Amino acid sequence: MTKLKIKSGDTVKVIAGDHKGSEGKVLKVDREKNKAIVEGVNTVRKHQKPSANNPQGGIVEKEAPIHISNLSLIDPKSKEVTRVGYEVKDGKKVRVSKKSNEVI
Repeated sequence: MTKLKIKSGDTVKVIAGDHKGSEGKVLKVDREKNKAIVEGVNTVRKHQKPSANNPQGGIVEKEAPIHISNLSLIDPKSKEVTRVGYEVKDGKKVRVSKKSNEVI
């Protein structure tokens, strides 16, 4: 398993694929598959069979996972796409924006 530099709650921008240019908040990260679910990006329509949770059934829209390599973190301060690095500050390992050199 590799170290992922994108965590849930981060704001990211899609840099490759069908949804290139769209932005959203990371809802969930799957570390084993190197995929993330981003709010409002890569929505798919799924035919849902009626069940106890959804008695009506029908067509449901939900977000599908997108590969981590197609995402880039948006710096919360400068609102620009940036790469992520790590530094040790006060004995703790923190994520640092490569562009602005500030703690994320």
